[in-house]
Amino acid sequence: MSGQMRIGRIFYLNLYPIFHGLDKTVPEGRYTYFDGHPARVNGELRTGGVDASPSSSIVYLKAPGDFSLIEGHSISAGGPIRSIYLFSRYPIERLGGKVIGVTNQTETSAALLHITLRKFYGLDAAIRVTARPAGEVLDKIGRGGGRLGAYLAIGDDAMRARKKFGEEPGRGSPGGKLQVYDRDAGGGLLVYDLGEIWCEKTGLPFVFALWIARKDRVAEKRRAFKQFREDLECAKGYALSHFEEAARRQPVKELSRQEVMRYWEGITYGLGPSEKKGLRLFGKYARELGLL
Repeated sequence: MSGQMRIGRIFYLNLYPIFHGLDKTVPEGRYTYFDGHPARVNGELRTGGVDASPSSSIVYLKAPGDFSLIEGHSISAGGPIRSIYLFSRYPIERLGGKVIGVTNQTETSAALLHITLRKFYGLDAAIRVTARPAGEVLDKIGRGGGRLGAYLAIGDDAMRARKKFGEEPGRGSPGGKLQVYDRDAGGGLLVYDLGEIWCEKTGLPFVFALWIARKDRVAEKRRAFKQFREDLECAKGYALSHFEEAARRQPVKELSRQEVMRYWEGITYGLGPSEKKGLRLFGKYARELGLL
């Protein structure tokens, strides 16, 4: 159907409740989907491969004239996000001049890392985007090998990697830092939750993703877009009241039902005044650093 909406679908755990809600509340076949990790879905949204999608917040900030913000929806956190982790050999204050690897699956979190280092710690570091699997990179860092001093992992890969490590009692500290060790190799690492650092430094939530639509498609498919906004709101309502149901079906089997629900309960799926204020500050910092 020419008026049918094509929706970007990201199967990261943070969005699982929303898409579970869409599956439960929307008639089958109303929408078609394009599946991928955030950077891939962002690319499809930019080139018109999808009409609307959850998307890295920096995509909207880079081109607000191209996209319509779907109000009331985001992936935000007013504290630890528990899925955006910087794994480091060194305290973050000593990462100046080091090489930091960043997964190629992210845009917003890479920008947040730049801001964290430059704005909050006054550091310059060489950031290298890599497609290598998180487990492979972290095994090398944990054993003290390779050129990387730290690595930024996101989403389900970050949660799986964090699950591999165990906290050393009494070693946690402010600033999103946690001293951990590899249960198998015994290699020590520091783990920083970038969402927690942002909130501690700014007093504001961080908006990791927004739901946005291409303005040209909104104009072409006005009726379908109106229906999608209604369906998305309904799906969010279903999701927030059915975490336990979704947790029984979620795909990250390394995590228990309780761990998954705790993770979702720490996410803000709405987009209120404080989230918008945090988003504006993120945009301000990103512009100052030439990231927009």
